[in-house]
Amino acid sequence: MPPKVRANNFLLDIEKIQGILPHRYPFLLVDRVLELTKGESLVAIKNVTINESFFQGHFPQLKIMPGVLIVEALAQAGGILVYHSLENPENKLLVLSKIENTRFRKPVVPGDQLRLEVKMLKMRHGICQIEGQAFVDGDLVVKGQVTASLVTIGAVNDRR
Repeated sequence: MPPKVRANNFLLDIEKIQGILPHRYPFLLVDRVLELTKGESLVAIKNVTINESFFQGHFPQLKIMPGVLIVEALAQAGGILVYHSLENPENKLLVLSKIENTRFRKPVVPGDQLRLEVKMLKMRHGICQIEGQAFVDGDLVVKGQVTASLVTIGAVNDRR
């Protein structure tokens, strides 16, 4: 079971995370980074509150965090790991391209705290493969792999 973490025992707070990820409310799904080993692994936290907008419709009578958003939280944690592994990440955007071998084991509800653990499986030629696991109180709730492509921001704008 992962150890409990004191509130002031973290590596990156939300302000630093916003300086790394392009995501913003309501789609920024990483609140804090606890551990980071460049090019290898990262541990982060997502606090799940009743104030999340998705709980209005998923489901009004039984509030469950959508599994796809847990996978997105893992992908964002992986994005922080990837950006920290690049030499010049400023003009790069990480775009999700594949989700595979993903299993949803337990529901996540308001009040839960997701512990997001990601590992870099490989990064070659702008393609990054990340393995991730999400835990609540030491119980595995989601496990899977995501693949993302690094694109140059100017190249994305040129396609519009």
